[in-house]
Amino acid sequence: MIGLDDIRAARWRIAPHVRKTPILPYGQLSSREDFGGTVTLKLELLQAAGSFKARGAMNRLLTLSAEELARGVVTASGGNHGLAIARSAHVLGARAKIFLPSNVVADKVAKLKRWGAEVEIVGAIWDDANAAALAYARETGATYAHPFSDPVVVAGQGTLGLDILDEIPDVDVILVAIGGGGLITGLSTAVKALRPQTRIIGIEPYGSPTLHACLEAGRLVTLDRLETRVATMSCRRTDQAIFDAVARNVDEIVLVSDDEMEGAAQSLWFEFGIAADLSGAAAVAALQAKRFVPAPGSKVCALVCGAGTDGT
Repeated sequence: MIGLDDIRAARWRIAPHVRKTPILPYGQLSSREDFGGTVTLKLELLQAAGSFKARGAMNRLLTLSAEELARGVVTASGGNHGLAIARSAHVLGARAKIFLPSNVVADKVAKLKRWGAEVEIVGAIWDDANAAALAYARETGATYAHPFSDPVVVAGQGTLGLDILDEIPDVDVILVAIGGGGLITGLSTAVKALRPQTRIIGIEPYGSPTLHACLEAGRLVTLDRLETRVATMSCRRTDQAIFDAVARNVDEIVLVSDDEMEGAAQSLWFEFGIAADLSGAAAVAALQAKRFVPAPGSKVCALVCGAGTDGT
């Protein structure tokens, strides 16, 4: 789908428009919990528009011509990708139309409107909203920006992997939340190219185990139903190129419950004052619920990838 050169080019392209987010040791906890390894949080929820999605969205819009920008951009989102597209469009002076499923978190809708985006709620799941976004693009000529299967978007997300290696060059494990798979595809491509011994662990909800099911079947599959309330991690079917990259680069995918993510979000708020959405808390949930247990002495980076009021 993409290579290291694509990710490095994206990093150069988007640098003036995104933030270098901080890292924070996951320690001094009230519970004195010991995970076995040294855990560091990558606070990507402090990224522009509140998530890593700003990287891919800005990379996508910066590759459009002036004529394409003038026709506007459209996408479907569980919330975070839409916010990133809306913010990028605002920065570049373009119009943005965002289609969302009915389970989107209300505060994300409010933020989208503050960024000046036109918002429309369609259907119960992302797939319904996505069909409407594609129809809108055909009817209006607006540029459609897919949240996870667009190679330019994926290359932008991959820049997060480069940032982590800059900050923790000897990282042993990176924990990554999965929705459609764009983040883990881009990040794992960058990390495995530069430090192949680093393990990449994906986290999905029990109610939307999209790539977990694909890996178990050894092929691309479509989930019969979604049973998670986490709109940003809901996806019935991913893309073949995403699946191929995940099969090649991701070492393991573990599953967590919605309640475990909510508990992790509450913990992040209580311990650090970090306002993560449920997807942003997924990596911490995997540690707290012991879905992933680090080897003693290993260096673990847990992505806190999205902001929200879920734990506050």
